[in-house]
Amino acid sequence: MRTEALPSRRVSALRGIVGAAVIGILVFTYVIGIPRQGPSLFDFFGYFTNLTSLIACLILLSTSLLGLRRRRVPAGLTTARAVVTACMIMVALVYNLIVPGTGSAPAWVSLVLHTVFPLLLVLDWLRVGDRPPQPWRLLWLVLPYPMLWLLVVLGRGVTDGWVPYGFLLPERGVVSLSTTVAALLVALLVAAAAVWALSRVPAPISRVSPRSTRSGR
Repeated sequence: MRTEALPSRRVSALRGIVGAAVIGILVFTYVIGIPRQGPSLFDFFGYFTNLTSLIACLILLSTSLLGLRRRRVPAGLTTARAVVTACMIMVALVYNLIVPGTGSAPAWVSLVLHTVFPLLLVLDWLRVGDRPPQPWRLLWLVLPYPMLWLLVVLGRGVTDGWVPYGFLLPERGVVSLSTTVAALLVALLVAAAAVWALSRVPAPISRVSPRSTRSGR
C-alpha cells in the first residue's frame, strides 16, 4: 500500500503563492472590465475560465494551509483537486485549440489563465506525491460541476441572450448545441481519465514527513 507524502513547506507555500496570485489576476481582470461590461460578478464568473480558476485557487490555498500546518489533505479535497485539474485542462484545450485569441482581457492575463495556470496544476498533480490513486468509480464526479455550469449558461442564453462563448449561442440550433455539449463532456471525461491515471504514477517529490503517520488531527 502506497504512503502519500506530506509536501514540504516550500511546496505548500508555492501552492499558496500561486493560488493568491491567480486570485489577484482575477480581481484585476474584473476591475478593468467594469467600464465595458459593468460590475456584474454573475457575468464575470459566468465564464468557465474565471469560475474554474477561482475554484482551483481556493483548493490550492486549502491544500497549502494544510501542508504548512503539516496535516494531511482529506480524500475529498484531493478528489476535488483532481476534478478541477481536469477542468483546467479543458480550459487550456478549448482556448488554445478551438477559440485562440478570443476575449477582451490583456494578452498576458489570457496566457496565465489559459496556459500557465493549467500547466502548473498538472505539474503539481504529477510531481508532488500527496495524492493517492483516485478510484475509477469516482471518475463521474468530474461531470456535475461543468454540467451545472452549462445548464445555467444555456438557460441564460435562452432567457436574456447572454452567453460567455460564441459556440453556445442559442441561434446555433438544438442539434449543433447538443453536439457541442456532448463533445465537450466526452473530452472532459478523457481529460479526467488522464488525471486519474497520473495519480497512479509515482511522484518525484514524494518524501514522507516524520509526522506523516498522523492523520491531521
